[in-house]
Amino acid sequence: MDGYSRLIQFLKVLLPLAALMLLSSLFLLSRDVDPEAALPFAERDLSERVTGQQITRPFFSGTSARGEEILITAETAKPGSMNAPAAAEQLFARMKLVNGREITVSSDAGDFALDSDTATFAGDVRITTSDGFVMTTDTLETSLSGIEGAAPRQVDATGPIGHLVAGAMQFGAENEEAPVHILFTNGVKLVYDPQTSER
Repeated sequence: MDGYSRLIQFLKVLLPLAALMLLSSLFLLSRDVDPEAALPFAERDLSERVTGQQITRPFFSGTSARGEEILITAETAKPGSMNAPAAAEQLFARMKLVNGREITVSSDAGDFALDSDTATFAGDVRITTSDGFVMTTDTLETSLSGIEGAAPRQVDATGPIGHLVAGAMQFGAENEEAPVHILFTNGVKLVYDPQTSER
């Protein structure tokens, strides 16, 4: 047997042994794993997941009879029951009107009731329109099948005409042919700012 053949025979034994030593060193030198630290969830998250079902980042989308687009998303949602609607956190809605205008709504929390065709935004509710109005309130009830809704309590709004405060607000169209309007009611106080409309 020549030197080349002997080298090949030697390497056939040496290389598998070296690979085996490398693999064993990975296990021997690896640090201990703390099973509690390895859990990707906080204790509060685990208890919530165990006690109740939860949906992460659900969304609802549809088109109204007038052709308006409606999209509602949430960070998390819990299914409802016979006596309670589905509850959600960090709600966001985008409503695109047929004329190209948009209304967006965001809130800390809310709920959905598909049987009554309603979504309720609660907490820090912020309503923004593409033509420059920004409104804040604590509750907004909207339809899931059309562009309509109402804020039954105080609304603060800023827009092209200035700043106003109203006891309530509603938006929608009078009929299928009419455009969507915002109506402020229950004692409206307006601070007119002509410079705002010029800007």
